[in-house]
Amino acid sequence: MNRSDFTILDNLIYFDNSATTLKPKCVVDKISDYYTNYPSNIHRGEYNISFKADDEYNKARESIASFLGARNDEIVFTSGTTDSLNIIINGYFKNILNKGDEVIITKAEHASLILPWFNLVNELGIVIKYIKLDDNNHVTIDNLMDVITDNTKVISIAQITNVIGDIRPIKEITKIAHERGIKVLVDGAQSVPHMKVDVKDLDVDFLAFSGHKICGPTGIGVLYGKKELLDELKPQRLGGGMNASFDSPECIILKDNPIRLEAGTPNIAGAIGLGEAIRYVNSIGMDNIYKHECELKDYFINKIKDIDYIKLLNNENDSGIISFTIDGIFPQDVGYYLNKYNICVRTGNHCDKILKDEIGIDQSIRVSLYFYNTKEEIDTLVDLLSDKERIMKEMLI
Repeated sequence: MNRSDFTILDNLIYFDNSATTLKPKCVVDKISDYYTNYPSNIHRGEYNISFKADDEYNKARESIASFLGARNDEIVFTSGTTDSLNIIINGYFKNILNKGDEVIITKAEHASLILPWFNLVNELGIVIKYIKLDDNNHVTIDNLMDVITDNTKVISIAQITNVIGDIRPIKEITKIAHERGIKVLVDGAQSVPHMKVDVKDLDVDFLAFSGHKICGPTGIGVLYGKKELLDELKPQRLGGGMNASFDSPECIILKDNPIRLEAGTPNIAGAIGLGEAIRYVNSIGMDNIYKHECELKDYFINKIKDIDYIKLLNNENDSGIISFTIDGIFPQDVGYYLNKYNICVRTGNHCDKILKDEIGIDQSIRVSLYFYNTKEEIDTLVDLLSDKERIMKEMLI
């Protein structure tokens, strides 16, 4: 699907899309066009190339807002999911939480969603509670209800996790949370690029994702927040562009959102490139992308499920993320072996160092799929994984 837009695939099989995705020619060209033809700052110049930069930057925000079902003033540009989550947790929740307040997460979350909360445990004395994963390492409503108490103030989880790849029932979770006055923060890094995500339908309070995981450039991300909550979020950076005036320490007036939360010169090229990436995946269709990934995932699992030395960690998931181990072989050694054949997979703990408490495994091999992957590529991968003696022999060469 759309493979001609990615010339790198002529000589490469790329299965590390949860880490970052490849960039289509239209996105590369869009960024190059900015740097070549209108490389101006935004919101500052009274000349044509600055007007052009303003227009393209604003159109990118509009494309992203429409893509998520949000308002333009609910979309804040950041440097990535990590930046967005830190801004939300430190700029909003840090100011409303008190000692003893409970935040619910799981042990399957990415470090970017866990560590900022750990920091507030140390700073404020909040309490972290974990939803117990079921036998498939999934989140269930029953297990969520087991940890909700009158002190619960936040549920903070990914819509799709980056190791297990399970899709959480966010809409149902949000309904339960809001009935109890609980806020919901969603890490959308692994969901927004792969399935239709409508923040109004889900009714989440905050959501974050990264541009580079959806065919966009690195160094650009999105923070979505309900308007009334963004108005209460304290800017984590102060500087040019985001202020209306500052006559003295007692008289500082900030602009309206989202500019209030985007101090300094932003990643203009990144935002413009992300806008183009959003238009690109929209042209393919998010439902088509999700369907294709699920078909490939089922095809891959059916090919390897009967190989006795391969242990699947998540064969029941509904996303394009498949994690597994090979008995007696360190995951990184498998990664090096596959690299000899120009196949890219992810190995390690995938920035989730406490998931081992739930699944008993610290390191794994991860295959993460996208719309440009094919069954033929999977066949090649399975062929290379189907001979354990070959793997072990070539590891030594």
